[in-house]
Amino acid sequence: MASVSASFEADRHAAADPRRILVGLIGRGIQLSRTPAMHEAEGRARGIAYIYRLLDADHMGDGALRLDDILAFAEHFGFDGLNVTFPYKQEIIPLLDELSEAAERIGSVNTVVFSGGRRIGHNTDFWGFKESFRLEMANAERDTVLLLGAGGAGAAVAQALLESGVGQLRLFDIEEAKAAALAAELTSRFGANRVTVASDSVTAAARVDGIVNATPVGMAKLPGIPLHPALLRPDCWVADIVYFPLETELLSEARRRGCRTLSGESMAVHQAARAFELFTGIVPDIDRMRAAFDAFGDTPVPHSASGD
Repeated sequence: MASVSASFEADRHAAADPRRILVGLIGRGIQLSRTPAMHEAEGRARGIAYIYRLLDADHMGDGALRLDDILAFAEHFGFDGLNVTFPYKQEIIPLLDELSEAAERIGSVNTVVFSGGRRIGHNTDFWGFKESFRLEMANAERDTVLLLGAGGAGAAVAQALLESGVGQLRLFDIEEAKAAALAAELTSRFGANRVTVASDSVTAAARVDGIVNATPVGMAKLPGIPLHPALLRPDCWVADIVYFPLETELLSEARRRGCRTLSGESMAVHQAARAFELFTGIVPDIDRMRAAFDAFGDTPVPHSASGD
């Protein structure tokens, strides 16, 4: 009887363990996200009761739920924080109480920490892409690079590219005004002649050293390719920040045409690691999170159960 009582007491104390973390990912079409697997695996390894939930607006009611309602829901049910992905990285900013220096500078948020009744926005995409590019594209030519997409992810990637030594960045977005606004902001920080706005992707792709896709085109939710495959030359490297699916049509075409490629895996792992640190105060094991990413595969999680 004593052993049973001792076991119950141990369970009671474990249930009261303050190292309990509840976080989630807000977005649309995120059922293939590997972010929950990475976070929960690292949490288990650290002895934390770590729960990560997908708050996919496409699978919540009729799909018309407002972002502020999702945030209120998360706070009401005791979430410690949230990751934010397409299409909410900029829309969420007016709903927050405070921004980190990086989030304010970039104008995009992909991580929100709930602390002391306040919503604090951060951007880990910038660091995630910059680390990915540093580690996997160290010797890549970067005099001129074309960036597709000037939204929340594009703003983070643009700054990471410029800080990584890209000489001239060409911005293309189907909403040219959005590209122009981002170009103006980048010019104020990095100086004239570093950033130009392209009016069409065909002209912009000519004679560039690399092409980066920071649009949602290629996601499972938005299949396709963001520019014509004929523009992919073998002497031009291609990077895609989309990672579900990991093998996008853009990367598949680029490899087939002999291009050096960079998938969204490394960026996803590094941004998730930085978000884990923000949620827990613990520096995670990058290799362990990468192993969880690799083990997940491209099988959708159940709808009843997605960084990014």
